[in-house]
Amino acid sequence: MNYNSTPLALVSEREFVATESSSGDDFNRFTPEEAASGEILAPLSPEEQRDRHLLELKVRQAFYQTGKALAQLRERRLYRSTHRTFEAYCQARFGFSRRYSDYLIAATVVIENLQQMRTNRSQNQPHEPEQFDENNVSALQARILPTKLEQVKPLTSLKTANEQWQVWYQAIEAANGKVPSGRIVNEIVAQLKKKPLVLAQHDWQVGDVFTLVNLEGQQRKYNGCCCIAKELTDSTVTVEVHDATMSVKLENLNEIASSDDKRQLPQTLRRVRRLREIESLDRGAENLLKDLSKRTNLTPVEEGLLSWIENYYRVTE
Repeated sequence: MNYNSTPLALVSEREFVATESSSGDDFNRFTPEEAASGEILAPLSPEEQRDRHLLELKVRQAFYQTGKALAQLRERRLYRSTHRTFEAYCQARFGFSRRYSDYLIAATVVIENLQQMRTNRSQNQPHEPEQFDENNVSALQARILPTKLEQVKPLTSLKTANEQWQVWYQAIEAANGKVPSGRIVNEIVAQLKKKPLVLAQHDWQVGDVFTLVNLEGQQRKYNGCCCIAKELTDSTVTVEVHDATMSVKLENLNEIASSDDKRQLPQTLRRVRRLREIESLDRGAENLLKDLSKRTNLTPVEEGLLSWIENYYRVTE
């Protein structure tokens, strides 16, 4: 999957209208400032109404910026001066559990995938009408993006950007052209997963690499870890991670798109697994190896640290 890292673009006024409603009447329905009793406290001008709704949209989409920031903190390990793990850092600094932090980071990827699919659709339909009205619902729906984390969570379990887009588009249709609730999105994802999941043999072979997502129970600690596929049995796959071999469902496998990562990752996991077999492994080495098990590729510094540990314990190819 190609993870576009371009920040979410600012939403234009027209796109905002498309995001919040499928018609001008629905947009006007939100315009008065009303107290609980229905009394109009202070009428807003049309310009103020638009500004208010645009600002409210930014507040509702704050989860995206939070997820982007967390992703950089984790990727660059900027927590290392005060905390041993990213999980401890998030809990201490923000009160976030590791699961919630992972959801926020995964949600940014989904948003960017939806953005990219929307861009591709627009490029493939250069003559799409610009007026958003009841006769142009498809064009309007193509511009709607999630506004809450609850709407995105179910989409993080889908493996490809195309699946995420298809489910999101169906959810918009189910919500009559408006922003769908998290419940609607979750129901559509659940229906999709009830269908037989078949991984074509020509698309899968022993040795392919993936990252693990949406694992639950005792396997939850492996979310985000890289794995190597070893055997396909009906709707499950036996995989190797850095310290175990286990069976997971097909929807728990997130495809790694980069050909360079696909080449490097199996070798990295083998090296990590060899080191993990050492009984007297130092806790510093153990923590580093656990972190490296979630990297699809190694930086020069990470490669150097891994080589140093191998030399220290005299473990070589």
